[in-house]
Amino acid sequence: MPDHDAPIDDLDEDLSIRAEYERLGPPEYYRRHGREYRNPHEHAITRGLALAVARWSPDLSHVLDLAAGSGEVTLALRSASASKVDGIDPYTFDAYARRTGQPAERFTFEDIAAGVLIDRQFSLIVCSFALHLCEESRLPRVATQLAMIAPMLWIVTPHKRPRLQPAWGWTDVDEFVVERVRLRCHVSTMCFSG
Repeated sequence: MPDHDAPIDDLDEDLSIRAEYERLGPPEYYRRHGREYRNPHEHAITRGLALAVARWSPDLSHVLDLAAGSGEVTLALRSASASKVDGIDPYTFDAYARRTGQPAERFTFEDIAAGVLIDRQFSLIVCSFALHLCEESRLPRVATQLAMIAPMLWIVTPHKRPRLQPAWGWTDVDEFVVERVRLRCHVSTMCFSG
């Protein structure tokens, strides 16, 4: 079903970004465009997050916005009364800082797989439009590391990917779609404190 609320310019921008993405690959795309990056699906992400907060009743006391982009998740969760939101993005940290007024750490999925966050605890992790880009061989280790630091993970994705396996420390709880954006809720089987 077409999205009659989406302006034509947003659809053109989405196609333009996708073409550049395919031509350059995600790392090079974000190296070149990270400073000015804006997710063309921000409206759907914001709507979806508001619905997710109402539907899944998360603890918003200390959220990790993983692969934070230009801060669309951080801003949406602040509007939902999140107490503290930390951002991580190795490519769009300048755009994130400009929009949110706070710095983003620059860790990569490789850093996370190596355990860079293991001494931290979050009440919720939200990863928007990025976890499907993690190398398949690295995804189990990234997912397991995240399962040890937060009791809940939301994946916001334009795809059905990635699908986290129970062996990686996550149980699928629920999912829904808003304007072609999928939101999936996972509960950790490894994190016993929030």
